[in-house]
Amino acid sequence: MPHFIFEYSSNLDSRLDIKALCEVTRQAALETGIFEIGAIRVRTHKSEIYSIADDDPKNAFVHLMLRVGIGRDAETRKAAGDRIFAAVSEFCAELLAEPYFALSFEICEIDPVTTWKKNGIHTRLRGTE
Repeated sequence: MPHFIFEYSSNLDSRLDIKALCEVTRQAALETGIFEIGAIRVRTHKSEIYSIADDDPKNAFVHLMLRVGIGRDAETRKAAGDRIFAAVSEFCAELLAEPYFALSFEICEIDPVTTWKKNGIHTRLRGTE
């Protein structure tokens, strides 16, 4: 259950290909070798209203939260996070070269007791229909 959730400032609309960012993230997740393809979700939320640092209108941000199921040790999560953050950082390199952009990433584990899910995609991709 790797769910990647991007939040980003709306002033990046014309400067960042959000769909391509999602694909880079999905591909990096696959390359870690620890996530099953049928479980990967990448989605975005654009923030229309925000105030960043000194409130300069050029200030912009991208925040990525990865929600994963419990069961992977810290070393595995860290290695996957390093790989994914490197891919996202490379994609955002042009923005990172400016003094108006902030990129952040966090991994959160989901409590299995308080989460519910149904997924027919796994069945289809595993060929067990």
